[in-house]
Amino acid sequence: MKPAPFEYHRPATVGEAAEMLVALGDDAKVLAGGQSLVPLLSMRLAVVSHLIDIGRLDDLTGIERRDGALWVGAGTTEAAVGSSAEVASAVPLLAAATPFIGHLQIRNRGTVGGSIAHADPAAEYPAVALALDAEMEAVSHRGPRIIPAADFFTGLWSTALDQDELLVGIRLPVWTGRSGFAVREIARRHGDFAIAGAAVGVELDADDRVRRSAIALFGLGSTPLRATAAELEARGRTVAEISADELGRLAVTDLDSVPSDMHGPATYRTRVGAAMVARAWTAASNEAGNG
Repeated sequence: MKPAPFEYHRPATVGEAAEMLVALGDDAKVLAGGQSLVPLLSMRLAVVSHLIDIGRLDDLTGIERRDGALWVGAGTTEAAVGSSAEVASAVPLLAAATPFIGHLQIRNRGTVGGSIAHADPAAEYPAVALALDAEMEAVSHRGPRIIPAADFFTGLWSTALDQDELLVGIRLPVWTGRSGFAVREIARRHGDFAIAGAAVGVELDADDRVRRSAIALFGLGSTPLRATAAELEARGRTVAEISADELGRLAVTDLDSVPSDMHGPATYRTRVGAAMVARAWTAASNEAGNG
């Protein structure tokens, strides 16, 4: 199939893109890497009158340390994230999630900002952002705005971005100390969206007690979800005292909107989610324990 007719716009600057969003209103859609939007347009599951291509704006690309965090430009490709030594060192959880995203050809075009702004609840990057308490940098004609990840994902494929706002970057905190990270998921085929998955971070003190933990779930609701009860249960306990299987079950206990679809009923997804939390927790805590 072919997309419905639209007008193509290619702004030269972020400011110009923000002005276009105001001028064109609800009839405009932003195009970054296009790996989610273009298929929707081609199948006519989405129809727009104006397409604003920000894929070549240099101000939206880059990876650098800023004030104790790692800043990743929204236009940075997933392939660039996956090959970055800076990402692997500063935010290992983001690096660990990247190989699960589609295939290499998709990661060569897909962008960090595109994945997060698309807000698919089965996608890896939104879950990583939520787990790490990332901050989203948005820009509009009114100026910049910072949106915490906890407030950013508002529903299925929807975010707290206003219609005239453009996501320009993501700030991801850098963990220090004895930390470990892991992402685990189950998909029908490699590259498919996950049936259920978990992104986990663990920081241990000198006595192997959990000083900090982060557990985010994806594929188990209309948004990525934070398993707060499981995080609190683990905090202050030694790794040896924690049963990964029990932690996994606790992480999914209170879920009340797990989807059912062709890949399986909600009960199946919930069991898979618990298993993914247990596997990711085991891997992350082992990595933290090994220094």
